[in-house]
Amino acid sequence: MRAVDKAYTAVKDRIIAGRFPPGSRITEHEVVAAAGVSRTPAREALRRLHAEGLVELTPNQGAVVIDWTPADTDEIFDLRAVLEAYGATRAATLATPVQLAALESLALQQQHEARERREGHLERIASLNSRFHHQLQEASASPRLSRILAALLDASLIMKTFSHYTSDDLERSAAHHLELVQALGKHDAEWAASVMRSHVLAAKRSLRRA
Repeated sequence: MRAVDKAYTAVKDRIIAGRFPPGSRITEHEVVAAAGVSRTPAREALRRLHAEGLVELTPNQGAVVIDWTPADTDEIFDLRAVLEAYGATRAATLATPVQLAALESLALQQQHEARERREGHLERIASLNSRFHHQLQEASASPRLSRILAALLDASLIMKTFSHYTSDDLERSAAHHLELVQALGKHDAEWAASVMRSHVLAAKRSLRRA
C-alpha cells in the first residue's frame, strides 16, 4: 500500500470509529504518528479527505472533522436516495447470481441481528449494512458511481444512523434489504429503485427524529 493510501485509510477509519469526532482537529503530526508515514503523504491524505467532504482544511492549522448541520444531513441522504436508486436500477439487470446470493446472505444476517438484538448488535448491523451497500455498488458495475457514493456512505457511517433507530426501524431496514434482493432477482429495475429510495429516506427520517 502506498504511503498516502495508508495515511488516508488510517485517518478515515479513525473518523468513522469516532476516535476523531466531528469538530475535532487533526494535525499532520497526528497523521504521521497514526499511519507511520512522512509528512508529505500525511498532507496529501488530509487533502483527499477534504475533497471527499469529510474534513475542512485551514492553512497551517491542519484539518477539522466536519460537524454536519441538519441541512447537510438532509442533503447527504437526498443525494444517496437519487444515486443509490440509480445504482439499484443498474444492478437489477447486471447483478450476477453470486452477487445476489451475497446480498441475500447479508440481508438475512441483518434481519437476524435486528430481531435478536443481542449485545453489540448495532455495531454488527452497521457493518452488515455497509457491506450490503458496497456489494450493491459492485453489482451496479459503475466505478464512477462508486467513487461518487463513497464519501456519502462514509458520512452516513460517521453519523452512526443506527444508534437512532428503534427496534421497528431496525427490522424495517433489514426488510428493505430483503425486498431489494427480491426485486433484483426479478430483474425489476423500477421496483428496485423504489425500494432503495424508500430505504434511504426512511434512514433520513430516523436521523431527523433524533
